[in-house]
Amino acid sequence: MAYNSGEQAGYWRSTSKVAVLVARAIAYLVYFYLVVVEIILSLGFFLLLFGANPSSGFAQWIYRSLDRSMEPFRGIFTPVELGTTAGNEIKSVFDTSVLFAMIIYGILAVAIYSLVTWLTYRLDRLEREEQVASLIEETAASRSATAGVPGPMPAASDVGGPPSGSG
Repeated sequence: MAYNSGEQAGYWRSTSKVAVLVARAIAYLVYFYLVVVEIILSLGFFLLLFGANPSSGFAQWIYRSLDRSMEPFRGIFTPVELGTTAGNEIKSVFDTSVLFAMIIYGILAVAIYSLVTWLTYRLDRLEREEQVASLIEETAASRSATAGVPGPMPAASDVGGPPSGSG
């Protein structure tokens, strides 16, 4: 099956549009994941800093989630023990590794956000190009349809005689 250049351009535009949509969806998912990780890191940092009771259900969940997201950053810096909390004698810890992880995940989130913004711009540009191409095709089709049809015939009074009403 032979395609003309207009069909090929339309095919590539639609393929590019689908690729940009898929890439943008993936970027949004990664960005959402990074935002959730940042929230967990922030909560975990403050729970460690204030010496939250690790036997509490919420603290257990945050600490488990914190351990998963901190896996690549464990051992980079030594945590600083600030003392124990009053009442339940739990150590308060200033974990600089968590702060470092928050910075790295934050940089990744900004990079992914920039990628999403660029992909959105690219998608808008592809849609505008698609609209322009369809307008060009419509204009060409209407011109070719009217090319062989003569225009309106002038009235007999308009051809060669004095203007009507002067005479």
